[in-house]
Amino acid sequence: MNPRNTTHVSEFLLQGFPFKVEFQRLLFPLVLSAYLLTLLGNVTIILLIHSNMQLLQTPMYFLLSHLALADLGFTSTTIPKALDNLLSQKKTISYSGCLAQMYFYMSFGNSDSFLLASMAYDRYVAICCPLHYSIMMSHRRCLQLATVSWVVPIIHSLLYTLLMARVEFCDPEEIPHFFCDVFPVLAICCSDTSLIELIVMTEGVVEILTPFVLVVISYACIFYSILKIPSATGKLKAFSTCGSHISVVVLFYGTVSWVYFKPNSKQTGLQDTVATIMYTMVTPMLNPFIYSLRNNEMKAAMKRVIKRQFR
Repeated sequence: MNPRNTTHVSEFLLQGFPFKVEFQRLLFPLVLSAYLLTLLGNVTIILLIHSNMQLLQTPMYFLLSHLALADLGFTSTTIPKALDNLLSQKKTISYSGCLAQMYFYMSFGNSDSFLLASMAYDRYVAICCPLHYSIMMSHRRCLQLATVSWVVPIIHSLLYTLLMARVEFCDPEEIPHFFCDVFPVLAICCSDTSLIELIVMTEGVVEILTPFVLVVISYACIFYSILKIPSATGKLKAFSTCGSHISVVVLFYGTVSWVYFKPNSKQTGLQDTVATIMYTMVTPMLNPFIYSLRNNEMKAAMKRVIKRQFR
C-alpha cells in the first residue's frame, strides 16, 4: 500500500501533451484538423455504404462500415476533451467522466483491432479461396464477425472499468497523460493494482495479440498467392494495395504494443505520447483513404450520390 494519503476524488487533473510551449500553440489546429478529417472520411464511408445496397451486401464494405463507426467512436472518445483542455487553463476531467472515457476508449479501440483482423480474413478468402468466397464470407458469417468485434471488446472494457472503479487514488490526482488510459490512471493509485496489471499482461496481451497474429497469417498467405501471379503488373498492383493495408496495421499494432507492453508502461513519456497520437488520431484518419476511398466502387458510389444531389 502506498504511504501517501488517499482521498475520495470528484475530478482528476490531466497533464496534457508533454511538448514545448512553442509546439503547444500548433497542437490545437493540428489536432482539430486531424479530427475533422477523421469525421469527414469515416462519416462519408458510412453514408456511401449504407446508401448503396450492393456495397452494403459486399462483405468487405460491410466490415468497412463497422470499422468506420469504430474509428468515429475511438477518436470522439479522446480528441474533443483533448481539444477542450488545450484551450483551458485548468485541464480537468470528472471521476465518472474519466471512467467513462476509459471504457469507451478501450471498447472502440479493441473493436478497431478485431475489425482489422476480420477485414484481413476477408481479403485472404477473396484472394486465396476465390471459389469458396460466397460460402466462407456469407452474410451470416459477416454478421458473426461484426458481432464478435463489438461484443468481446465491450466485455473486455467493462472488466477493466469495474476493476478501476474499486481502486483508491492519491492526492494530488494528476494523470500523466492527455486522457484517461489504464496505465496513466494506475500511476496515481494508492491501493494494490497487481491484479489489474496481471490481467493487462495476460488477457490484454492475448486480446491484442490474437487479432494481430490473424492479420499477419492472412497477409502472409495473400503475399504467397500474389507471388504466383504470372503478370508483373498484376503483382505490382496487388502488392501496392496489400502493402498500404499492412502498413496501417503495423502502425496501429506497433504503437499500441509500444505503449502497453513495454517495461515500465506506467511511465508515460514523450515517446509514449507520440505513439498514442499515432494510433488514436493518425490511423483512424488514414483508414478511410487507404481502405475504401481509393476503391473504384466507392468512387462510383460517391459520383452517383453527387449526381443525385445536384441533378
